[in-house]
Amino acid sequence: MIDTGGIDVYLGLDVGKGEHHATALTPAGKKAFDKRLPNNEPKLREVFTRLQAKHGTVLVVVDQPASIGALPLAVARDTGCRVAYLPGLTMRRIADLYPGEAKTDARDAFIIADAARSMPHTLRDLAPDDDTRAELEMLVGFDDDLAQEVTRTSNRLRGLLTQIHPSLERVLGPRLDHPAVRTLLERHGSPAQIRKAGRRRLVTLLRPQAPRMAERLVGDIFAALDEQTVTVPGTDAAILIIPSLARSLTAVHDQRKLLADRIAELLEAHPLSKVLTSMPGIGVRTAARILIDVGDASSFPTAGHLAAYAGLAPATRASGSSIRGEHPSRRGNKQLKRAFYLAAFASLREPPSRAYYDKKRAEGKHHVAALTCLARRRIDVLYAMLRNGTFYQAPTPSPA
Repeated sequence: MIDTGGIDVYLGLDVGKGEHHATALTPAGKKAFDKRLPNNEPKLREVFTRLQAKHGTVLVVVDQPASIGALPLAVARDTGCRVAYLPGLTMRRIADLYPGEAKTDARDAFIIADAARSMPHTLRDLAPDDDTRAELEMLVGFDDDLAQEVTRTSNRLRGLLTQIHPSLERVLGPRLDHPAVRTLLERHGSPAQIRKAGRRRLVTLLRPQAPRMAERLVGDIFAALDEQTVTVPGTDAAILIIPSLARSLTAVHDQRKLLADRIAELLEAHPLSKVLTSMPGIGVRTAARILIDVGDASSFPTAGHLAAYAGLAPATRASGSSIRGEHPSRRGNKQLKRAFYLAAFASLREPPSRAYYDKKRAEGKHHVAALTCLARRRIDVLYAMLRNGTFYQAPTPSPA
C-alpha cells in the first residue's frame, strides 16, 4: 500500500496505444476531468500541469506501467505528479463491485481513479526507474520471448524426429541444447544422410564442439539407426525442414548469449548485483528478474508481503468442517515466482538448502511442495539481504 495522504486529485488512466482515457476525481469523489488524451507528450503535459495548477497534488494511476503506459508515467514524473500502479487482476476484481456490464475505456478509467481514492491498499508504488533497471527490464523481457521461442522450436524439431525415427529422437532430442547436436542436424537432416556420412566423418564434425562426448554420441546415434529399417512416409519433407529448424534454434541460442552478456554487464554496474548473486542458486537472469520486480525491497513492508506478491505465500482455506488447510496461492507475479522456484531448485547443491528440502520431504510433501517451501524460506533471507545491503552468509549448523 502507498501513502495517499495529501493527494488532491486522483487521475485514473486507461492506457492505450494511440490514446488514453483519463478520469480525475477529487477526494470527495467529484469528477474534475473526463476526456480522451492522445498518447503524446505535449497534451499529457498540458493536462497534468492544468490539474496541478487548479487542484494541487495529483496522483496518476495506470493499469499498465510498461509498454503503452511508459510515456504517461514519464511525463507525470517530469511534471511533479505522483504515480502508482493498479494491477490488472485487482482491477478486474474491483470492476465487479461497480454497477453495469459495459466494458468501456471511460468506465475503466473511472474505476482506476475511484479505486485509488477509496481503496489505496490496492495500489503499488512505482519508484522512478534508473537507466540500468529500465534497460534490464527491456532485455529480460526480450530474453523471455526468446526462451519461449527455444521451447517452441525444440518441440517442433523433436516432433519431426519422433515422426520419422523415434529411436534417433530418443538420442538427439534431449541434447538439442548442445551446439554439436544442432550442427549435426544442420549438416545432415535425415537418418539416411547421417548414416551416409559415416562414423569417422561425424566424429570429426562433432569433436570441436563436444570433445569428450563425440565418439560416445556417434555410437549411440548409429545404434539408434540400426533399430529401424523402414522409411516412414514424410521423411523426404523432413529433410528440408529439420536443418532449417536447427539453424533457427542455433540463431535463437546465439541471441540469448548476446543478451546474457549485456545483462551481466548491466548487473555488474548495479550496487545490488553482488548482494543478489551472493545467494546460492541466483544467477544472472534470476538476479535481473528479482532486481526488476523487487528492487531494493523497500516497497514491501515485510518478507511476507514479498512472498505474497510472488505467489509463494500459502492461502488459507476454511469452510465449515470439510474444507480446512493451506493451499498454494494461484495469484502473484508468475515470472517472479518462477525465478524464485528455479533459484531454490539450483540451491539444492548447498547443504543448508538440501537439508531443509529433505526435511520437508520427510514430512510427506512432494517435490514441488517441498521446493515451494524452500523458496518461501529463502525469501526471508533475501529480503533481509536487500533491506540491509548485506551479502549471503550460510547458516552455522546448530550443535547436536
